[in-house]
Amino acid sequence: MSGPSLETRDLTKTFGRFTAVDGLNLRIEGTKCVGFLGPNGAGKTTTLKLLTDLIFPTRGECLIDGIPVRKDRKSALARCGVLIESPEVYPSLTPYQALEMVADLRDLAPAERRRRIPESLEEVKMTEWADKKVGKFSKGMKQRINIAAALVHDPQILILDEPATGLDPRGMAEVRDIVRSLKRRDRLILMSSHILPEVTDVCDEVALINRGRLLFHETLDAVTARFNSAGATVDATFARPVSDGDVDRRVGTLPGVSRVERLDGRRLRLHLPPGLEQEASLLKALAVLDLGLVSFQESKSALEEVYLSQIERGD
Repeated sequence: MSGPSLETRDLTKTFGRFTAVDGLNLRIEGTKCVGFLGPNGAGKTTTLKLLTDLIFPTRGECLIDGIPVRKDRKSALARCGVLIESPEVYPSLTPYQALEMVADLRDLAPAERRRRIPESLEEVKMTEWADKKVGKFSKGMKQRINIAAALVHDPQILILDEPATGLDPRGMAEVRDIVRSLKRRDRLILMSSHILPEVTDVCDEVALINRGRLLFHETLDAVTARFNSAGATVDATFARPVSDGDVDRRVGTLPGVSRVERLDGRRLRLHLPPGLEQEASLLKALAVLDLGLVSFQESKSALEEVYLSQIERGD
C-alpha cells in the first residue's frame, strides 16, 4: 500500500456571491504533520469540510490516497480520522462508552474495538478517566476525547480543525503534546490553525491560505531560510528610557545595525544582517553602551514574518 496523501485540484466553493475557496491546488503526501494556516475566514474549515465530503465543491475535486472523495466517499475516508469544529460528547457517557458509539459507527469488529478503544484513550492520555462521566470534564479533556474518537479505527490520515482553539493555556499545551506524540505513529496529519507558535512547535510543513487561495506550501526549514536571507530583527528592552540622541548616535551606529525602530520609550527594534554571530556581536556591543539593557530577543519568528508579509500581499 502506498503512503498516505491528500490532494485538492482546482477546488472552489462559493456561497452565493462569496467565494470561500478559490481554485485551491494542494498536494500533501507522506507521514508528516502539516500546518494549514490562515487568518480567520481564510477558508481553512471550508477546505477541510470539502476534503471530508461534509459539503460539496462548486468546482474541482478532492482526493484522499488518490481516490476521488465525491465518487467513492466510503473508500476515500476509510483511512481518515477527522475532527472538525469540536463536536460535543454526551455528558452522561464515559469516554469508553463514547468511543464504543464511534466504534459502532465505524463497524469495528468486537476484538478490534476491545484493542483500539484503550489504545486511543492512551494516545490522548485519558486512560485514568475512561470510566468517569464526560459532563464533569474540562473543555480540554473533552477535546482529548474528540481526538480519541478520530483515532479509534487507527487511521493513517488525521484531519484536525484548530484542535486547540478555545482552550486555556494548559489545554492548548496538552493538545500540542498529543499531536506531537501522534506524529510518531507514522501518520499524515493535516492540522488547521491560526496560532503560529502551535504550528511552529509541532508541524513539519506549512500551507498558508488567504481568501481561499494557496499562498505557499513549504517546509518550516524553507520558511526559515526565506526569512533569514532577508535579515534579522531583534527587540531590546532597557531599564530606563533611551533618548533620541542615544538611539541615533550610539545604538544606530553599532556595527551591523541597518535601522532602529522605537517601539516605546524603553524598547527598540534593531534590524541587522542574518546570522547568530551578528546577534551575539550586537548583544555584546549593546551591553557595553551601559544603557541599562535588560532583555534581548528575536522580535518575531521566521514563520510569523513570512505569514504577515504573505497575508499583506495575498491579493
